[in-house]
Amino acid sequence: MKLLKYFLFIVFLINCFYMNAYADETIKIGGCGSSLGAMKFLASAFEKKHPEIKVTVLSSLGSLGGIKAVSKGGIDIGVIGRPLNKNEAKPGLNIIEYAKTPLIFITNKKIPVSNINDSELIKIFNGNITKWQNGEKIRLILRQPSESNAIIVRSISDELSKAMDVAMSREWRIVALTDQETVDFVEKTPGALSFSTLTQIISEKRNVNVLNYNGIPPLLNSRVNFSYPIFKTHYMLTRSESSNAVKKFIRFVQSPEGEKILITTGNLVKK
Repeated sequence: MKLLKYFLFIVFLINCFYMNAYADETIKIGGCGSSLGAMKFLASAFEKKHPEIKVTVLSSLGSLGGIKAVSKGGIDIGVIGRPLNKNEAKPGLNIIEYAKTPLIFITNKKIPVSNINDSELIKIFNGNITKWQNGEKIRLILRQPSESNAIIVRSISDELSKAMDVAMSREWRIVALTDQETVDFVEKTPGALSFSTLTQIISEKRNVNVLNYNGIPPLLNSRVNFSYPIFKTHYMLTRSESSNAVKKFIRFVQSPEGEKILITTGNLVKK
């Protein structure tokens, strides 16, 4: 037993040595859940080119959480799904638009529906349509009105925004707290309907049904459809005094290799 403990201790010391030798710097990334899957692919590719830098992508903090964490020095890069407002745009913060992705409507995989339109969405959120064509009860997975995906959906029309208020006012409702929890609910809830982003569904390999919107598919020939009408823009937020490692990572995201990763994970890149 003593020999085993000694062996394990030596292995621990060796691991510590190699971690220190090959990861001299660490970059912490966090924020909007819809962007994290693609960020993990970017981080993995970046680490292969720069083994001296470790990139940690945290669980979802939300856009607001990412902004606060960068401002307070808790993380190095915040990935956020909206521009900064006047109170958030403070000296010493830099924001960079790097990609946009279709804002999509999704259902549980077992729902035999391929398209949804504005009229149907309004009637579903209002409660005028309560069942799918196969008789399955529609179960909405909602988000708080201040959440970035919800803001985009509400911007489609005043009528849809009011219908979403009606859905939020019901006593029995499912309200997801994060982008990941939203898709978790859709995957496991019979008849579920909600909204998400194409990049999250692709990068996380989620098992849901992605709908065409008003007859327009978000994907054409495995690439984002430029004609799709609703997009969510993603930004990177950093402090002005960011480390060289952070600057290297941002350059990598904007490089041809980084752009290729973004494109294959359901994004259009900023040119």
